[in-house]
Amino acid sequence: MRIISGQFKGRRISAPKNLPVRPTTDMSKEALFNIVNNNFYFDEISVLDLFAGTGSISYEFASRGTKSITCVDEDFGCIKFINKTAEEFEMPITTIKSDVFKFLESAKLQVDVIFADPPYAFSLELFSKIPELVFQNGLLKDEGLLIVEHAKQLELSKLPYFSYSKNYGGSIFSFFEKAE
Repeated sequence: MRIISGQFKGRRISAPKNLPVRPTTDMSKEALFNIVNNNFYFDEISVLDLFAGTGSISYEFASRGTKSITCVDEDFGCIKFINKTAEEFEMPITTIKSDVFKFLESAKLQVDVIFADPPYAFSLELFSKIPELVFQNGLLKDEGLLIVEHAKQLELSKLPYFSYSKNYGGSIFSFFEKAE
């Protein structure tokens, strides 16, 4: 995987082969970050990366100047890899080893952007718990954005707080925000 923009643009990061991950493609990341860039100044926001995996999305935020990034993943290997990479590049990333749903139920933070990339095999019921817990527990700031990556076979537009979605190849980014 490589970092596609910012301070660390072009840097390659080699994740161990044994991690249980499906990294977001470069094309999808580029499109996603163009959308985020149109809504936020990277150096003024805080980010929560759920199901962080290799940390690819967090590295992109850090490379663009985001100073407060929290990664949550339940896999020890993923957390260890993110910590190692963040330390190597001196990125402001905090990791939490936890089941994401348990974390969302008890978290006491508010951020500008939450990115969630759960396993594509999750049921609609599990996917729907993500925005439900985020909004129920007030984890987003008023102008905040929840972005959920999922397979194109899954339809999330009927969920509360759904705003819009963007399709990139086999992946869809669904965006959720507080109603105005």
